[in-house]
Amino acid sequence: MEAESEPYVRLATLRTLHRVVADLNAARSLAGTLQAVVEGAVHGLGFDAAAVSLVRPDGDLVVAAVWELEESPMGGPSVLLGQVGSRESWDRLLGVSDHWGTLRFLPYDRGWAVASDIPRWIGDGSLPVYANDWHPADGLLAPMYSAGGDLLGVLSVDRPRSGKRPGAWTREALEMFSLQASIAIGNARLRAEMQRALARLEKEQQALRASEESFRQAFEYAPSGMAITELHGAGRGQLTRVNDALCRLLGRPRAVLRQQSFADLVHPEDRALLERTSAESGRAELRLSRRDGGYQWVCLRNSIVADAAEGPSFLLTHVEDIEDRKRHEFQLAHRASHDALTGLPNGAELKARLARRLCAQPQPVGAAAGPAEAAYPPPYGYPADSYSAHAAHDGLEGADPYAAAVHGYGLPEGGPPGLGPGFGEHVHAVVPADHGPGGEAWSAPFRSGGAAAVDKGLAVLFCDLDGFKSINDRFGHNAGDAVLVEVARRLSQAVRDGDTVARLGGDEFVVLADGIGREEAKDLAHRLRNAIIPPMRIDGRAMRVGVSLGIGWAGCGMSIEEVLHTADERMYDEKRARGGAVRGARGERSHRRAG
Repeated sequence: MEAESEPYVRLATLRTLHRVVADLNAARSLAGTLQAVVEGAVHGLGFDAAAVSLVRPDGDLVVAAVWELEESPMGGPSVLLGQVGSRESWDRLLGVSDHWGTLRFLPYDRGWAVASDIPRWIGDGSLPVYANDWHPADGLLAPMYSAGGDLLGVLSVDRPRSGKRPGAWTREALEMFSLQASIAIGNARLRAEMQRALARLEKEQQALRASEESFRQAFEYAPSGMAITELHGAGRGQLTRVNDALCRLLGRPRAVLRQQSFADLVHPEDRALLERTSAESGRAELRLSRRDGGYQWVCLRNSIVADAAEGPSFLLTHVEDIEDRKRHEFQLAHRASHDALTGLPNGAELKARLARRLCAQPQPVGAAAGPAEAAYPPPYGYPADSYSAHAAHDGLEGADPYAAAVHGYGLPEGGPPGLGPGFGEHVHAVVPADHGPGGEAWSAPFRSGGAAAVDKGLAVLFCDLDGFKSINDRFGHNAGDAVLVEVARRLSQAVRDGDTVARLGGDEFVVLADGIGREEAKDLAHRLRNAIIPPMRIDGRAMRVGVSLGIGWAGCGMSIEEVLHTADERMYDEKRARGGAVRGARGERSHRRAG
């Protein structure tokens, strides 16, 4: 091979080199490529043994492939396979070696440079006779670099079969071979990394498919309703996916629901609540329309599903059926606020409705109350110029500022003490004027001198049954209960829409009638009396009860107890006027209340 004067030898070497390079490129794995490198160095370049030390991720070099001819007398370099040398020791070794182009030659007399941690074998061949002979302790190294200049590994060859130190032609062939080996190793590493990346990707895709399938099954087969809503674009808010449970809950097919949004389905009274509900972790209890025209109570719970790159993607809504719970809550609330026997509002509910209608601010009555500036000193007094223009428009010129306040003019921020915020929206309850025989308002709620009289107010009609105790005593409590139920029914039919009929206790009933004048209140009391006194047929018997009625009026500034007490006293005034025994009536009433 060193007969460099013979061109055909060089041509044969090039052919061999071409063949071993082709073997390098044919290898599909990194291990196969490394093995092709050492085999090509032995069979193609005329050496008895070769090894590749590959740079590990930590920087040290590990013997990754070895090869030797079977007839080599050097004995077992394969024992070096897997041994590791430090990067520092390898760099020092390459630095002290002779530079043969890109190759490094370490003569035997420089063996002191080989650190103990560098894997090495020394053959037992004959010692050199001539200066150009190969010594068993000589070493020839071919560093291999990546395209970026990073060290990939070192190809070590030993004992040329010619027995001589390689000449220029062999060195050049080894340089060419190591360059191709570097390319092949780099490509093999790249393929290995790609394969690992593909394996990871496939594993992630399998996990993603499994997760999607789990989500699909959890979504589709969930016992409660589930929906996916668009968050962006033209379809924002539209239901893009619904499960069977939601379709069954609302009685609507999937195709119809996917053309709608929750805003299309929500009860009109709950629309504002839906709009206020936060998209992220929002929760709301509201009503959704069913196909049959009714409404279903549900609890909506929202969760945002976000994409790692694009952010929030869609909204996942859990729709829970709470119809039974809501019905139970309404039943409990109804029981707490209504009489168990008659179904009418009870005393607590009656007082609650009065409390919602009345405010704590007392009203000035007549001239005795004095000017509004005295009744409401600054900063709560209402100077005339703050409302006069509006008052004049409605014919309230010269009226007391409080009269204008009743109509919503000139109200300061927050209103007078005791009313609080929102006073401007409060419809003030004022006792209507009681006109004397000549038509004059002798108990007008405003001071005299042009004050506007109020003709309608909140009437409180106190109803007390006469003769009810005797029915209980003669026919028993069951008959008495039936009479109370019938009286409640008749009272409810006799009042106007929007009026309240409540059972205060025993045989006492109260009617609240708002926006009614004094004459209208008298007419209502007459209707109530006429509704109650006709005979009732209870258990095959005709029974009759009378009724005493007292009309009181509720106005802002009055306490609830004061309102009810006034109506109660008016009722007893009627009893006395009709010739009833006050002491006996009061005793009967006390007995009934105790029962």
